[in-house]
Amino acid sequence: MDILSLFVVVPVLTVLAMVLFTKDLKQARLVALVGMLVQLGMSVNLIVQYMNARRAGDRSMMLFERNVPWFTEFNANYHIGVDGVSVLMILLTTLIVIAGIFVSWKIKPLSKEFFISLIVLATGVFGFFISLDLFTMFVFYEIAVIPMYLLIGIWGSGPREYAAMKLTLMLMGASALLLVALLGIYFTSSAGGQTPTFDIMELSQREMPYVWQKVFFPLAFIGFGTIGALFPFHTWSPDGHASAPTAVSMLHAGVLMKLGGYGIFRFAMFLMPEGALFWQDFFLILAVTGVTYGALSAIQQTDLKYINAYSSVSHLGLVLFALLMINKTAWSGAMLQSLSHGFITALFFALIGMIYGRTHVRDITKMQGMMRVVPLLSVAYVITALANLGLPGFSGFVAEMNIFVGAFLNHDLYKQALTVFAVTSIVVTAVYMLRLTGRLVFGPTTKIYTGLPHAFWYEKTAIAILVLFITLIGTLPFWWLQFIQDSVNNFIQPLIK
Repeated sequence: MDILSLFVVVPVLTVLAMVLFTKDLKQARLVALVGMLVQLGMSVNLIVQYMNARRAGDRSMMLFERNVPWFTEFNANYHIGVDGVSVLMILLTTLIVIAGIFVSWKIKPLSKEFFISLIVLATGVFGFFISLDLFTMFVFYEIAVIPMYLLIGIWGSGPREYAAMKLTLMLMGASALLLVALLGIYFTSSAGGQTPTFDIMELSQREMPYVWQKVFFPLAFIGFGTIGALFPFHTWSPDGHASAPTAVSMLHAGVLMKLGGYGIFRFAMFLMPEGALFWQDFFLILAVTGVTYGALSAIQQTDLKYINAYSSVSHLGLVLFALLMINKTAWSGAMLQSLSHGFITALFFALIGMIYGRTHVRDITKMQGMMRVVPLLSVAYVITALANLGLPGFSGFVAEMNIFVGAFLNHDLYKQALTVFAVTSIVVTAVYMLRLTGRLVFGPTTKIYTGLPHAFWYEKTAIAILVLFITLIGTLPFWWLQFIQDSVNNFIQPLIK
């Protein structure tokens, strides 16, 4: 079996093993963990194989391709392959799922069903990141989205049924727009008597009529942008985050929302470059609005999860903003921001879940002085806050630096003015992060929170994994950027030629 198909097969086998052979929490979490550790080993091997292939002189746009007929009547194939961005996104997904398993070490009730749903979601994400066929990509996208309803509706808290339904309806609505764009591209690809196709690489060699690019690009951008927190289609995200169990919030913000920026990068802008240039200014306004709105909304929240949820809207808005700037530096920043934000926001939600599990409170007006009670969790929270506001040495700084430098490379005064508005979000982020950290971690300890248990070994493991990669990206940015720039150079050519 090829090296990439295993990234779908192993999670499926893990799910089957849980269905057939596990009976309780201990067995289910052990099987889930073993399956994802195997996935981690494959991810590391994939990185090594990818680097070896590039060093050997293989300059193919995509590596390890496999193309097998699937629905021959519609010319839909199981076409898979990866580039540098795909490889890093697979690693991100694997690490966050493993951290999520550790954070959910004592999840109840229906523990077995929880881990099954979590791995099914991850299966869809892995399949999405390796797909080079629009039909296959859409199938895996739906597999990734659908389990969210169950994970929030069954294991969530607060108004979980409302949040789960709102999330599902909005993402399904976005999927409908995406499907229209996908089918439109498929049928217009038959111009000149050619066989219609869903194959992304083949479609990139066919020139779609300009009039259809203008029609289908906004549908594709909104379809993917909705899951990437595009303003004003982001409203499902804060409610979904607030009601989701900890591991689901981690996977939701850390991985699932990355499908939006990745889909726009890989599909919408690559296949419809003229449509992207036509709609660029309009969507730039929405992206910048999302960046500033998310930051200003976060500063007004008192619920820990809502603060991080709106912070995610702001930081993921930067991904869309950078993609719309259409230059190599900004695009590299966008992909690095996706990676960085995945680790940072997953750690934030993990820590929020650990704190809530001990205090049963998420209202920051009722919490202070946690450093004296749970010092390890408090130190990790300070590190995460500093990374989120862009302190040098952490991943957030190098990602945002690439985005804003790339944005200012545009000599258009309009785009530079929008960049200034986007940059102001850094100041707002610093305000709410420092204020939140100062209140939550320092100061006199609330009496009712004295005597709380310290971090358990499985919580320490999850924290260590995420802090390690936040630091590695911040201190060794060029190692990560060499993967990203390798891909960006190929995919941006249709837009800048």
